[in-house]
Order: sequence, then structure tokens, then C-alpha cells
Amino acid sequence: FFSILVFNDLLRGSEAGSMGLIPQNVMALPSTLGASTNQLVVEKLAAGEQFDLAVRDAKTGFTFFNVEGHQYDYDAGAQSLSITGGRLLISNEFANVLGHPADAGAIVGKISIGASMEAVEVQTLVNGKTKSAVNPPLRGALGPRTPALVAGPDIIVGDLPAVAQGGNDTINHFVGLGVATTSCNNGDQPVDWFQLSNTDHPFIPQNLYRMSGGANNNERFEQIGQSWGKHAFLALENDACSFGCNTSGCATGTHLCPGCSDPYSTNLNYGQTGIGSRAWVNPFTGVFPSTANDHTGHNHTGTSHRVTVASSDLNPAQNTGATYYAEAAYITPHEYSWCQSHPGQCNMYNNASYRQFTVSGSGDNYSFSPAGSTVRTKPAIMAWADTGAAVTQVQPDLANDGFWLIGYKVTNPATGVWHYEYALYNQNLDRSIQSFSVPLAPGVNLSNIDFRGPRQEPGWANDGTFNNQGYSSQPWGVTQAGGTITWSCETFAQNQNA
Repeated sequence: FFSILVFNDLLRGSEAGSMGLIPQNVMALPSTLGASTNQLVVEKLAAGEQFDLAVRDAKTGFTFFNVEGHQYDYDAGAQSLSITGGRLLISNEFANVLGHPADAGAIVGKISIGASMEAVEVQTLVNGKTKSAVNPPLRGALGPRTPALVAGPDIIVGDLPAVAQGGNDTINHFVGLGVATTSCNNGDQPVDWFQLSNTDHPFIPQNLYRMSGGANNNERFEQIGQSWGKHAFLALENDACSFGCNTSGCATGTHLCPGCSDPYSTNLNYGQTGIGSRAWVNPFTGVFPSTANDHTGHNHTGTSHRVTVASSDLNPAQNTGATYYAEAAYITPHEYSWCQSHPGQCNMYNNASYRQFTVSGSGDNYSFSPAGSTVRTKPAIMAWADTGAAVTQVQPDLANDGFWLIGYKVTNPATGVWHYEYALYNQNLDRSIQSFSVPLAPGVNLSNIDFRGPRQEPGWANDGTFNNQGYSSQPWGVTQAGGTITWSCETFAQNQNA
């Protein structure tokens, strides 16, 4: 079976399963694999896998191709599912059998699928509780484990299973990516998970970073891409973090219950109509309006709203030795409101996690493979700290606003020459950062002064920025005076989108 979850006629996601493929043409396969021709299936992989879909032999389990870049669409009226735009990547197994192991991950074709669906379980939820179902009760109803969790609701990113490309811009040479996320409730209270137009649910922005430069390729740490944010709906109540999912007394679906987890695949997190502008969201309180995901008045390209990265920043031939880190955060108004009514139970500061990925590909098409485990509750800049960079947290208005981090690394590339790299990371500081200064000793001569910031989305209708102009991508200006060097953007009075 190939099962999907539909909530109020909206596709929530697909579950692990498979569907058979009917061959239309004769395929030239190695003799040892010829028997697979009539027993190929498309399989939906588990949430923690690197890829969402794979083409396999139904009997032997041999994987021919992994699939990425696809998009799901469900027509509730026709009860039909379409999966379009998938790219077929040669699997490691198939590449080895072909005698070309270096071709693993190479794109060799595309795949699109259409299927008629039939309901096998229909649940009616009233105030988040299941009132009727054709199947047995949900897992956890027969006696869930009692988790040892922190006080209050505490949403964390428990895993970043995959990064995948959802589209590209072959004229200007950018790619649009998505980061798969698995959230976990580390708290002893349910986290509100109500669907828009209700404004009490998590908002999920995604970022990509690169570490490179110097003798050890860890001299600098740069953000090279960012997305808008996914608006969450329908918590699935899994136990991916092994906290002990406890649904007892919890309104499932509209809440992520204590200890439970909820996955979003890459194609959901880069699905353009399900992600909204960051400009609408207060990163500290998590507050946003009911219109925060309004896509009327504009059309999408292959990179719109996704983690948009210049192809030149990913091409392995142009970034020898560089390492890459995906990051995601869950920003929810429930944690903030709970903190206001329960002082001491404030869990808004641990919502970001990161994971290292390797990059392969060229031109405007790239694939990503995990290179380590997800580092929970820490932003990606801490990967730089692990290489010797100094990283300090700054919270200018304790309890009333969020925090940011300043990181720096000093190297000595030649006698009498010192190289300084600084990185500013804003996790959830609503007031933002307008300037940054470094004191200078007398007689110091400066050279090679530079600035790098991530590309901002262009202006879109209803994007929440001033006059829908989009945030500015203008590099910060630099001045040297009074014994300091200062980088700064325009003031709020000069440009509200700076």
C-alpha cells in the first residue's frame, strides 16, 4: 500500500509504503538484474532516511534509484494523488553493480506518478479528539510510556533527516532547497498545533551555511541560503526522539503531545504554497497574523521562498574542502505565552538544531548526504565553535527579547599578519542588529575588508515587508573612525527593510 494522510482535504504527508510500477518500455539492465523489470516499486521511505522515495525491487529490496526534487499534490474531489518533477539518482548499490561507483548520485532521468486513492481509514476529530475511526485506536492509546520531560511545552528540532533540491534558476544560477525536519516535544505539556487560519502553531524557517577557507578549511563560517517558513498543521504523534510519546489526555493532531514527534519531509518544507514570509513573524514571541501565508498576487519560480543558494556556493569544484550545515528552527507562540503565565518555564531559547551534509553535483543541480548526526538545540554556528572559533551569546533585553551570537576566529597566515573572521547570528532577537564595531589598536593597518550576507527574497505581494519590497540584500557599509571599524546597514528610519 502507498498511504497518505489528508487533513480537511489538505495533503499532510505520505506514510511508509510502496506502489508497483508497470513497465512501458523494454529496459536494458545487467543480466543479474533483468528479473527486476516486472517487480519494481516506488517506495516511500521512513522519515529519518536521506531520501523520501526510492525505486526498488519489491522482492529483493535492491535499490535502483533514489528520488528527490518531487512535489506531491492531492485532489480531494477526485481522490487522486500526483507526484511530479522527481529526479532519478543512481543508488550506491546500482552504481556498484554497473561497475561505476563514482556515478552514485548522478541524475539519470525524471519520474512522475499519478494514482487514484481510496480511503482506508476515516477519523472524525472534535476539539482534537478522535470521535470515530474505522481502524483500531491510535498508537499510544493502550498505555504509553511516561516521559521524563521539562516543565511546560518545549518544541525542539530532533532531527534533520535530509536536504533536497526542489527547483532551480538556470538563468541566474540559483537552486531552491528544502530541509526535512522532525520536531519533538521535550516538555510535559502539549504544544499547540492548530492549522491556519488559527495562529497558534509552529513556524519553521530553514538555513544553509558553509565553512571554508584557510589551511584547514574552517577559517570562516558563512550563511549562504535561507527560506521562508513552513506553517505547521496536524501533529502526527510519533516517537522519533525516544522521549516516550504520551497521548493520554492530549488532543492529538491539534497538539504535539508530551514526548511525541512530528516529521516534515523536504517536499513539504519546500512546498511553496505552504511556507510564509519571515517578515510576518516575531521570532521571540512567535506571533503572526492569520494572513501570514498569503500567496495571492504573485507567481512562483523554481527557487521562490525556498532555501535559495547560488550554485557557485555549492559546486564542489569551486569549494574544495568546504563543509556544509543545514539548520532549522521551530518558532511557536505557545512557548512564549506559557512563559508569561508560568515564569521559570520559558523554553523559547533551544528551538534550533543543525546537521552537516556533503554536497555533490554541478551546474544547477545538487544532491546532499548527511555527514553526521543532528546536533540538537544548538544553532549551526556552534559547528564553527567546535573548530576553535570563539562564540558568545548576547541577550540585550533579558526576558523581553531573544538573543544573538557573535563568533570570531583569528589566524596568523604570515609573519606579522593576522586574519580576523567575524560571524553574527541572530536566533530570535526581534529588534535585530543594525551595526557591529571592533576596536582597533593604534598603528594597525587594515586590508581585505569584506562583508557577506545571505541573499534575501525579492519583494512579493503580501510578503509582510514595507510596501512589499522585500528585505534588502545590500551589503553592510564599513567605516573606520575613532579607533574602531564598524559595519552597518541602513537605519530603520532610512529603510524599514534593511
